[in-house]
Amino acid sequence: MTSVQNRRARTRGGELDDCLHACATHSGKLVGSLDRRRIDLAEKLRQLLVAWSLAPAAAAPDKAAGATALLKRAVKGAAPAAPTIGNELLDALLAVGNKALDCGYDDELNLALVVSDTVLAQRKNSRAGWRLRARLLETLGDESGALEAYERYLKLTDDDGFGVGARITGMRAAGAKERELLRVLREQCPQATEFERGPATDVWAEGLALRAAGDVEAAEPRLVGALLAHAAEDAPVNDRQELVAQYLDLRRRSAGGDPAALTRLTGAVELWAEYRRLRMRGPVADPTFGGVQWMSLGEFRNQITGKSICLIANSGRVSASSMGADIDAYDLVVRFNSYRIDPRHTGSRTDIHATIHKHGFNWDQRVTTRLVFGGISGDWKHSLRNRLVPGAQQYLGDESLRWPVRNIGRLGNEQWSSIPTSGFNMLFLLDFLDVSPTLDLIGFDFYESGAYRMPAAMKMPITSVHEYTSEKEWVMQRAQSVTDMRISLR
Repeated sequence: MTSVQNRRARTRGGELDDCLHACATHSGKLVGSLDRRRIDLAEKLRQLLVAWSLAPAAAAPDKAAGATALLKRAVKGAAPAAPTIGNELLDALLAVGNKALDCGYDDELNLALVVSDTVLAQRKNSRAGWRLRARLLETLGDESGALEAYERYLKLTDDDGFGVGARITGMRAAGAKERELLRVLREQCPQATEFERGPATDVWAEGLALRAAGDVEAAEPRLVGALLAHAAEDAPVNDRQELVAQYLDLRRRSAGGDPAALTRLTGAVELWAEYRRLRMRGPVADPTFGGVQWMSLGEFRNQITGKSICLIANSGRVSASSMGADIDAYDLVVRFNSYRIDPRHTGSRTDIHATIHKHGFNWDQRVTTRLVFGGISGDWKHSLRNRLVPGAQQYLGDESLRWPVRNIGRLGNEQWSSIPTSGFNMLFLLDFLDVSPTLDLIGFDFYESGAYRMPAAMKMPITSVHEYTSEKEWVMQRAQSVTDMRISLR
């Protein structure tokens, strides 16, 4: 168990100046790192230091000093006092916390804990803060703390675009399945009760030693007792999972061809498999997702052939366009991710919802076709199992439509180095198929006018992993006509 995992759920003092000092110090440690995740974290730390230098609470000399001087002062232990937190500084802190969590290393998880403590001490009702804390505690194996934090997040939001409700359900169902598995193991090995009061680590080590010496009969109750003790001690869930998997593998190897032993083992393994499934994706009420039909690239082509299509940006420009009637007049209306409906300005219809797999905004809205984009097949499938809402779509894009720019256009990192947006994936797909007499982009200014999205998504920053300038250049090279609100490609 790592030192990080020993730090269980708790909100500490959360002093802002101490947190900023820790961030600045950590930034210095990342200089020269070749790890892509740490490089991304270093950039978020740099942006935080800039936000810190510009924060109203910072002293005038520190503001004038710039981020580099602030870093030097912080490393020397002279971080400026900053007793309150503004929105820009809050967003920068959250970005650091999330990137630190993505790194997954002990030092970065420690940093994420400091950030989480500080954000919630400063803003006790921060939705993003509670979600960061929940994800962090789940990573550390503190399941009870993670559940509490997830529930706090749900109470603060009306739009569960990240599938937190399903995550809570899956974690609770998995917990029940784990208790059932331990009950079965206790029944199969009644002598284990002599050892379940621990200390779990010592009992486990003793059991392994006896098994290595060939005394399986004496080892078995100690191993099972250690599993029961770990659960009673509320050990990190990651540790418990590792020990159960190791124990079942030991049982499998010693069962040989004994039918009775294999039957007993099979029952335990089935419970373990169900536990793992629930931990990974939660319960699925309707495995057929309401009778949805998978749609291939060719079938999608047939669906759009000969139809006029408009793609609606999630931009501030659309929110005041007064183009609702014009938008609804197209044969097919395409919207993206966390789109927001205001009939007078945005129109009221959505025929195709194109979204990244990483969040679930608007997945409950009824559409004819839902195309979910994702770069990694396994992650994409996992999101579909977790987030797809039965009955909310008639057609769902299959693997052939998963990542159009890369998989259909064959544009690798050499030809297109940045991660393509959902809008660009969709537009590239439509341009590639080239079967629509009208193909218009409404309100696409590539976020020059800011974002216009669902309220819960408005706090999400406009991500820097995309290259909007290159996407805009691609669009303009193909544009047939351009007005303030409409770019026509056909």
